[in-house]
Amino acid sequence: MSRGHAWVLGATGQIGRAAVRALTADGWEVTAASRGGGRDATWDAGVRAVALDRDEEGALEKALGDGCDVLVDMVAFDGAHARQVTGLAGRIGSAVVISSGAVYEDACGRSFDTQAEPDGFPRYPVPLPETCGTVAPGDATYGTRKVLLERETLAAGEALPVTLLRAGAVHGPYCRTPRELYFVKRLLDGRRRRVLAHGGESRFHPLHVSNAAELIRLAARKPGSRVLNAADPEAPAVAEIASAIDGVFGRGTETVLIDGPAPEGQVGETPWSGAHPVVYDMTAAVEQLGYRPVTGYVESLPETVEWLAGELAGRDWREAFPKMLRSYGEGLFDYAAEDAWLAAYDRGRR
Repeated sequence: MSRGHAWVLGATGQIGRAAVRALTADGWEVTAASRGGGRDATWDAGVRAVALDRDEEGALEKALGDGCDVLVDMVAFDGAHARQVTGLAGRIGSAVVISSGAVYEDACGRSFDTQAEPDGFPRYPVPLPETCGTVAPGDATYGTRKVLLERETLAAGEALPVTLLRAGAVHGPYCRTPRELYFVKRLLDGRRRRVLAHGGESRFHPLHVSNAAELIRLAARKPGSRVLNAADPEAPAVAEIASAIDGVFGRGTETVLIDGPAPEGQVGETPWSGAHPVVYDMTAAVEQLGYRPVTGYVESLPETVEWLAGELAGRDWREAFPKMLRSYGEGLFDYAAEDAWLAAYDRGRR
């Protein structure tokens, strides 16, 4: 017996692929919408794939036809998208919308938006609950736009129950900004030493795509107006992540730990690096949805590493992952700078 009709926007993205699988397995009839209208090879044959540009005026409303029981929106970004979703109240039973942990600010007003400033990295409570303050809504940054999205969708109230999932550092296959690339490429390139800033203790709570899909599946089953953190069962330190990826390759790497930030350029700075931990409290998701993670970080790594290695085969990393280049710059793999710093470090130990 079908649970109803689920529409997934952004279905061929990283989380979308897994969400379509999870919803289908749970008995939903699924329409998978994306700009290209493509399909994932792992989807059930009954999944209906459609091409849709949600930013084309009237396109989503037309494509929805008589509506659906739940709309899962992977790509909602700002107030305009919020108004698009809430404007469908009456045609959709409920919605599940992906937000971000980037919305949070600490007691001193620091957030992900301020981390480039001196002493700007946020000092959040550990673990970080959904009741923590957020940045002001607006159009200035990713975080402020996500807050605007949250507030405008929740304003629909009883007319449209919306679950907002504040995602951690998403990982798994098909990621456009795979943080694991930092270590995987170094191992593929034969690097035997690495440098980690902040003593290798930085923690930025990850979220595997299958755990995101499980939260979406549960929220679809239990409609409600709520904001929930979305993260894995653990938040490993960056040194633990490095060691776990070594384990997938069956290799060992010498690690040089630095107290504090990068001593020079980006040496020792990874995509997880930060002066203070970011660890999300998952109590609300457990209590309100009955959330139980599908996988842990270390358990999920072999699939991610295999996918990354395949994407890098015969290609420059900048071609394979252009968004990583835009996000972190050329310094992400500045081996010359690393080697120069390590040589000075070795001389200083003599």
